[in-house]
Amino acid sequence: MAAANAAPALDLASSRRSLFRPCIDLHDGQVKQIVGGTLSDDKADAVKTNFVSAHPPRYFADLYAQHQLEGGHVIKLGPGNDDAARDALAAWPDHLQLGGGITAANAAEWIAAGASKVIVTSWLFKDGKFDEARAQQLVDTVGRERLVLDLSCRRKPGTQGWFVAIQRWQVVTDLEITQATLDRLSKYCCEFLVHAADVEGLCQGIDEDLVRCLADWSPLPVTYAGGARNLDDLQLVHTLSHGRVDLTIGSALDVFGGSGARFADCVAWNTTGLTPSVEK
Repeated sequence: MAAANAAPALDLASSRRSLFRPCIDLHDGQVKQIVGGTLSDDKADAVKTNFVSAHPPRYFADLYAQHQLEGGHVIKLGPGNDDAARDALAAWPDHLQLGGGITAANAAEWIAAGASKVIVTSWLFKDGKFDEARAQQLVDTVGRERLVLDLSCRRKPGTQGWFVAIQRWQVVTDLEITQATLDRLSKYCCEFLVHAADVEGLCQGIDEDLVRCLADWSPLPVTYAGGARNLDDLQLVHTLSHGRVDLTIGSALDVFGGSGARFADCVAWNTTGLTPSVEK
């Protein structure tokens, strides 16, 4: 029999803490923060840019390495970003995830270049439909533990749900984000990344309903991105998801020209568990 004064067993589920997950978004070979919904293949001048860094990608990879911020993602937003992506991955090999244009033909190449995992979306869809044969091909190529499915999504007019958006979030598919969808796709990856494309880059607040649903539905670790303004939003994600969903903060972050969230405070949140005071 256990001693009367024995400490209670730790409830790992309840003790999980939502984490800040860093990013390096690449556009035209530079580190940028853009309004995701303005990406377009046909109208380059329509892209709304919040920030363009004077630093190369490896600067941010070095920064994340210095503070041991695991699980960050490097996203290639369109062509012309391969060299920039390799620059970031080489600075902290096997610690950053890489997304953008990933296929079964190049996934292993990016793992060899230093990506800890590859993030894939558009290639998994054929004629607008999710292709499970392609998903299995990726698993066979690099392994499920090296794959992250990016289920970035938008709302469709007249619906209450979210549907996966591909091709730089320009094409909304018929794949709805539901518990059944996440359960089905979980056999092809070890993690989900979900950008709320309708609020991405706007710094006007997270999609609270989506965060709640991801927490309730996802059988895998999941990172949410889109709309975060400050550390209050990180606390809000933690509260809404009971620590089951991590958060990426982009345009609001001071290292990306923002004024709502300080990078040092995000590091403190992850490393000490403290919630710094947030300047309003």
